[in-house]
Amino acid sequence: MSPIGLADILIVSPFIALFLASLIPVTVKVLRGNVEQPAVATLTQGLGGFLGACILLLTVFVLIGKRDSPTAFADVLVLDGLTLCVGLLSLLVGAGALLLMHDNPSTFGNQFSELVFLTMNAVLGMLVLVSAVDLLIVYIGLETMSLSLYMMIAISNEGKLSKEAALKYFVLGGLASAILLYGISFLFGTMGSTSLRALVEMTPQLVGTSKIFLFGMILVLVGFAFKVSLAPFHAWTPDVYEGAPTPHTGLMATAAKAVAFAAILRIVAANSLVESENLLDFLQWLAVGTMLVGNLAALMQRSLKRIVAYSSIAHSGYLMVGIIAAGVSDQMTYAASGVIYYLIGYSVMTLGMIGVICLFERNEDTVVTVESLAGLASRNPGSAICLTIFLLSLAGIPPSVGFFGKFYIFSSAIGEGLIWLALWGVLNSVIAAYYYLKPIVYMFMKEPEPGYDVAVLPSLTATRVAIGICLFCVIALGIIAGPVFKVIESAIL
Repeated sequence: MSPIGLADILIVSPFIALFLASLIPVTVKVLRGNVEQPAVATLTQGLGGFLGACILLLTVFVLIGKRDSPTAFADVLVLDGLTLCVGLLSLLVGAGALLLMHDNPSTFGNQFSELVFLTMNAVLGMLVLVSAVDLLIVYIGLETMSLSLYMMIAISNEGKLSKEAALKYFVLGGLASAILLYGISFLFGTMGSTSLRALVEMTPQLVGTSKIFLFGMILVLVGFAFKVSLAPFHAWTPDVYEGAPTPHTGLMATAAKAVAFAAILRIVAANSLVESENLLDFLQWLAVGTMLVGNLAALMQRSLKRIVAYSSIAHSGYLMVGIIAAGVSDQMTYAASGVIYYLIGYSVMTLGMIGVICLFERNEDTVVTVESLAGLASRNPGSAICLTIFLLSLAGIPPSVGFFGKFYIFSSAIGEGLIWLALWGVLNSVIAAYYYLKPIVYMFMKEPEPGYDVAVLPSLTATRVAIGICLFCVIALGIIAGPVFKVIESAIL
């Protein structure tokens, strides 16, 4: 094993900076005799840590990452275009989630310093996960992220649902991790290595000849299917998303999903699915089933958070279309870039919608339903317009970022001959339009029933800032979709 050098430290410097910054709020609290410092100071320290990590990640990539995708610590971490794009996304979404946490009644209180610490360490796990090119390091990054999220949900001010959500997430997340680790053991037994590069090189030969290897690959993908809510491994998602504090739901539905899909993209790399028709069929039906389950179940929901949950499941199905296209492609660059663009667009849309939901939560037990939005356009037109733009983008209405995200995903599938899979995606997009347009109808065309209306709470400055940034990104990423996609494609190359 080669000794640790300066290049290794430089590559992981964003990780180190983020971890050291996460220690500041809890250290200050200890030095103050376990008394919380002003929440604005804690928030500023957290945002400063995320900003510093972003700057370091960009700087290191410009200095050494653009040349040859350097690796660190005996080739277990890599700094490439995928690490840069999804790493920056997870850092920025983490900062946005912190803004929502500052204002939300479920997360604002005597444990805000600990919450900031856990949020930053959850994002640290995401950075490890997205940069890992070794299956064991993938597992370590996944567990660092997941354990932080379990604790974040459990320390919510909400008394009952958050504890139930944390327990369900912990038990089913632990089961998924066990399945993933069991699959890794089979892959190691057949390959003699846990390197993802060895996996990519040996998969075309082993996947069609070794049933043990195929079984291990399926177990690994099933483990990730739990994490990204692919049907039929999605049952935990609605209850956990609804029971968790709303800002945590935003973090789980966006950044956590993005890095997990990035890890899947590394595993199902170029041309790895061609030699196994069974594995290809398994993933295709997994994608179709996920789209159908998510969209059909969302049609019957009243709670906006449960709509977000089932919508998240459906979007996982769309993303799997791009993953499969990358897995059967010789080059995978176009399909992989489409997946990354979709992840960025989906994250800003969903986090923005979560932010609008946060505006209406008077206390930790508030449930925002579709019916409670009736007449919102006349009472608070700004919030109604913001939510409308996010919903239309999630539905894929042009020229939003959601439309171009689906365009790149489905066109990559058609380019690889997966026409029937793309048709399923288009059909499900039509189904999804119903439950995305329904809240818009209530906001602009319905009168509120007594006791069912919602009002925007005052003094939610941080939440409004997060919503404004997401709104700008949704509009801008749609208007300049082509140049943004080219930038992502060049980074992936």
